[in-house]
Amino acid sequence: MLTLIYNGVVVNNNGLFRGYVVIDGNLIAEVAQGMPSHELMEQCHECHDVNGAYVMPGAIDDHVHFREPGMTQKGDIASESRAAVAGGVTSVMDMPNNKPLTTTIDYLEAKYSKAAQVSPANYSFYIGATNDNLETLKHIDYGKVCGVKAFLGSSTGGMLLSDPQATKRLFQEVGTIIAVHSEDEVIINANRERLVAEHGLDLPLKFHEQIRSAEACYESTLRATRLARECGTRLHVLHLTTARELALIDGQNITGEATVAHLLFSNLDYERLGNRIKCNPAIKSVHDRDAIRQAVVEGKLSVIGTDHAPHLPSEKQGGCLKAASGMPMVQFSLIAMLELAHQGVFTPQLVVERMCHGPAKLYGIERRGYLQKGYYADIAIVEQVPQGYTISDSDTLSPCGWTPLNGMTMHHRVTMTLVNGQVAYAHGKVNHDVHGERLRFTH
Repeated sequence: MLTLIYNGVVVNNNGLFRGYVVIDGNLIAEVAQGMPSHELMEQCHECHDVNGAYVMPGAIDDHVHFREPGMTQKGDIASESRAAVAGGVTSVMDMPNNKPLTTTIDYLEAKYSKAAQVSPANYSFYIGATNDNLETLKHIDYGKVCGVKAFLGSSTGGMLLSDPQATKRLFQEVGTIIAVHSEDEVIINANRERLVAEHGLDLPLKFHEQIRSAEACYESTLRATRLARECGTRLHVLHLTTARELALIDGQNITGEATVAHLLFSNLDYERLGNRIKCNPAIKSVHDRDAIRQAVVEGKLSVIGTDHAPHLPSEKQGGCLKAASGMPMVQFSLIAMLELAHQGVFTPQLVVERMCHGPAKLYGIERRGYLQKGYYADIAIVEQVPQGYTISDSDTLSPCGWTPLNGMTMHHRVTMTLVNGQVAYAHGKVNHDVHGERLRFTH
């Protein structure tokens, strides 16, 4: 059964051109320039005239926290994957700092089983590294698992790889991507103790970036990248936040991720947005933000993820020692990066390169991330809205009910998302009958 998407602007690794895409079942059968023939249109069971909208590969988010199991009051696999497809994100890779932590094969496979039942997006799950689960990590089939997540500095969930010998053995003996949250815990604790001694326990938000400082990020990443080079590790540094860290990334065996929040915001936005943009690692200076943007343009950072991490509004209250760190972002990540393209920071082609092609290449995801014949038909249709429109908290599908982009003007809107050739989202509604598939890897 053939499906046709036509009269669109195809944005892909071959450039940007007016064209169409033919889907046969769950796979792309043809991508071509121009308008389809009358004969082809008659052969197709469904024909979608997208009226000049962008036709893009679905985005692949290598960094989400879908909160299941254990924190489902904030969101769960079903709700957050619905938010993903509403935002043109067709594949997600979820982190292991759940309750219980995803550090065993049984807990890992339980998440896969749940996703198979409820997720409209394609999915994979990291297994978490601890000081004592190395043998488990060595026996994972990484053709079916995206990689290992290691927290080199504590974050939500308290999963910290604190033993240097355990870290070295992980880097030496586990033959897959090691994705790391990189902050130095000793520096963070010293900063916190000093600022509390000077200003008291009720520290305002402005101190968050001083506690989780640029130095804490750099020293941890320096140590991790040195060890990775020594051990021949395939290291991926998540949510890079400082200009200085960029010199440590070689783009080959040591790669880095930019997140949407760190590309959009700087510390100048704390006064306006407050705890909505409190995250770990902290958002830092305009200089750091602009350096990360430039690294994305140049390809130093080949992946844009979200670190999607919903919290209830009640959990985001208080000063920098009390308010939860993290923000929901997966539903609006693609249009937020296209907004930077609208502003001239990026181009639509670059957004596709970093949000679709980049993750597919880095992780070796089988037949996803491109609009190419024989690839899975994961597709986002994004219309341009020249007059602009305003994002509001009420647009958020996640149960957390808010977005840091509340009040921001956007000039692009996701109108349709196809996952494996099926319409998972269209014109404001998620199709609950669509189920994504488990991602497969060649890394």
